[in-house]
Amino acid sequence: MSTEKKPDFSNVQGGVSSTEDIRKQADFSNVQSSVSSTEEITASTAGDSGEQSYTVEKGDTLSAIAKQFYGKSGAWRDIFEANRDQIDDPDRIFPGQVLKIPAIRAGE
Repeated sequence: MSTEKKPDFSNVQGGVSSTEDIRKQADFSNVQSSVSSTEEITASTAGDSGEQSYTVEKGDTLSAIAKQFYGKSGAWRDIFEANRDQIDDPDRIFPGQVLKIPAIRAGE
């Protein structure tokens, strides 16, 4: 049997230090957000009639506009009828034209 004394590590203390710069973490507690639109609010879009307006862009068709507003391209006739005062041919609309987009009729 050995009578060697075992090492006593009971008073050992450890620690870690670094030479790297200590940086504060970014504080996002005051961040605010908002959503805005550049769409022009006109009398027809602000009223209760449900009618909106749309400015034709290059490449637009009545069926594509109907799909955008109503979810179905076949509703192009409603847009055409609402704009008979400025559209003679439904295949000939031009960039810059401001079209009335009527409210969808009940049951459609």
